Amino acid sequence: MTKIKFSVQNEGKSWMQVVQKYNKPEALRSWWQVINSVVPYVGLWVLMVYSLSISYWLTLFLSVLAAGFLVRIFIIFHDCGHGSFFKSPLVSRIVGIPLGILVFTPYHKWHHDHLIHHQTVGNLDKRGVGDVKTLTVKEYQKMSKAKQLWYRIYRHPIILLIIGPFVLFTILLRFPKTSRSKKEKLYTHLTSIAIASIVVGLSFWIGLVPYLLIQLPILYIATVHGVWLFYVQHQYEDVRWERSGQWDYKTIALEGSSYLKLPKVLQWFTGNIGFHHIHHLSPRIPNYNLEKCYKENEAFHVEKPLTFFTALKSLKLRLWDEKKQRLVSFRGV
Repeated sequence: MTKIKFSVQNEGKSWMQVVQKYNKPEALRSWWQVINSVVPYVGLWVLMVYSLSISYWLTLFLSVLAAGFLVRIFIIFHDCGHGSFFKSPLVSRIVGIPLGILVFTPYHKWHHDHLIHHQTVGNLDKRGVGDVKTLTVKEYQKMSKAKQLWYRIYRHPIILLIIGPFVLFTILLRFPKTSRSKKEKLYTHLTSIAIASIVVGLSFWIGLVPYLLIQLPILYIATVHGVWLFYVQHQYEDVRWERSGQWDYKTIALEGSSYLKLPKVLQWFTGNIGFHHIHHLSPRIPNYNLEKCYKENEAFHVEKPLTFFTALKSLKLRLWDEKKQRLVSFRGV
């Protein structure tokens, strides 16, 4: 991915004036996106119930489509937490919390971490909250062999992107950290209770086994693709990270976040989140305005954006080399 050609220091104010134009949610567009995401998802879920009596291969085919809509629902949930989807914070919570239950994610817990992620992304001195654990070369070399092995296992694509996402959304998000506020802990447990209630209710309707045969493939496909999207947004060859002394919000937002160019269908299902450099510059832009902001402002254009296949190269990058100022593989060390 070619770095964006402009100077943050000299033109930052004008950029912020530019993005203000797109920071305005439109109620009709937002509600329509809720409808055209949730209704098809529920409809596909019901179809999958009846498909079980025909062929499980048909059920699995429908699960791929349903997973696409679940990813799109997660993007709306994500925008609600940023306050970019509705003008009213109350409406954002009223919509966002139930959508969080659909995507197996506690609203307050996840957004607490995600907002920290936005405030610290690319800052080598403030890693650890809402991001993918990444060590520097020096940190890795100072570790014991046992800890190096643990880190290698954690960073292996099978663990990080095949097994980890499902474990994260089904198990790990059920348990708030002891350091969190009572309110956050309460809402996390209430979300888990709501999810359990839905599981029990649907199991009474169709049976526990049919429920699992439907929900598990949907959730697995959606979580794997969702985490992969998050991974390549900040882990790629030309990404820019800095220590606190050199870290600048606007610079890292634009040069520490990728533009992932996807086919139009996938761009629709992923709610334009591929325009991630713009999203990090201004999280208050609703997802349906991101592409418009990109097209109308040449300053945000990227000559060689990431694609699905070029992004796969980032899977070999495991450590940050402060001398080379880039991510490197274990072999590179």
